[in-house]
Amino acid sequence: MVDKNEVMKRVLKVTSQVLKIDQATIKPDSNFVFDLGAESVDSIALVAGFEKEFNIKMEEEAALEVQSIDKAVDFISKLL
Repeated sequence: MVDKNEVMKRVLKVTSQVLKIDQATIKPDSNFVFDLGAESVDSIALVAGFEKEFNIKMEEEAALEVQSIDKAVDFISKLL
């Protein structure tokens, strides 16, 4: 059973590291591009960061369609 709170913590950690922003400013419904300022290069770095953090392989096109923190948590949870 996947603990979504644990997945959320780790998604927030990776997101703040990759985007170089304070974790406290990130909300579950934050959009990577519109709210957090991610550019296409950042999106690829986020996917790589999530793959490393969770030791998973994400299908890149599907992963890049994930637009927000909570959607990333759902997407990753399904892979765990």
